[in-house]
Amino acid sequence: MLVLRILIAVALIVSAVIHFQLAAGFQQAAPTGIGGGNIFRIQGAVAVLAALYVLVRGTRRSYLLAALVALASLAAVIAYRYVQIPTLGPIPSMYEPVWYTTKTITAVAEALALVLALIGYTLRRKSHTGPQSHVER
Repeated sequence: MLVLRILIAVALIVSAVIHFQLAAGFQQAAPTGIGGGNIFRIQGAVAVLAALYVLVRGTRRSYLLAALVALASLAAVIAYRYVQIPTLGPIPSMYEPVWYTTKTITAVAEALALVLALIGYTLRRKSHTGPQSHVER
């Protein structure tokens, strides 16, 4: 299971690094309010924390957190690619109807992290059935 945890962490770190790299450009689009850049920085930080958590712990909870972070990131990439979501309060519209290399890499990394985290969650759950199945490991 260590290899699985490493792969999940690497996929989340790839997503985080790309979000950190793109943050400045997205902040310029809406310098007031939260701004896309700050949202990207928050996503990057959350992805790093989830990667570290799953790498260090390897519990069902850590796999679930990694899956949720990956799902949220992937859903945002796809939604803002195909749907022109308007400004929502301080959150700017980040509609971007194109696929480019870094966006594609991020989407693939997030999809990979999601699938692997769900596999880890399922395997972890199956390996702990029985009298002590209620105990988090």
